[in-house]
Amino acid sequence: MILLINIDGGSRGNPGIGASGVIIKNEQGKILLKQGLFFTKCTNNQAEYNALRLALISAGKIGGTVLKITSDSELLVKQFNGIYKIKNPDLKILMEEIKTLVKQFKTVTLGHTLREGNSEADEICNLTMDAGKKNKFTNGHIYNLFQDISLKNLKVATKKEESKQLELFDL
Repeated sequence: MILLINIDGGSRGNPGIGASGVIIKNEQGKILLKQGLFFTKCTNNQAEYNALRLALISAGKIGGTVLKITSDSELLVKQFNGIYKIKNPDLKILMEEIKTLVKQFKTVTLGHTLREGNSEADEICNLTMDAGKKNKFTNGHIYNLFQDISLKNLKVATKKEESKQLELFDL
């Protein structure tokens, strides 16, 4: 199964509270998963790497075989693709885990987009940070946006600028 995935990571304070955001769609564009991962303290780069890690774990659970992943982190994309070396020891450890996770798939590509091309994943990061701060989430808390009753009637803009209600999904 081909999965289209957007990922993002962010931190307020760098380091500060942070989150990773993942949105997974099938080839037809139907949303299969919208999930955030909250951190009580992380750097922006740690959040970006963890977004990729979360995407790979989630895609494996969904049954993806070919992953087309997009990120607005040029550093992550170039380090993943071997263009830049990874100097930070924490990021090296995360990349080793990521490379191990990649082996379970037929194909994994990670490409770069500009920030405006990654707005859905960015929104997930911000919602996760806000919810984490408000609800005092613990470090590593998985935030499934489709299970949060307060977000059940959230309106999101589609590419056609139409508003639609988010659906609830069970995996």
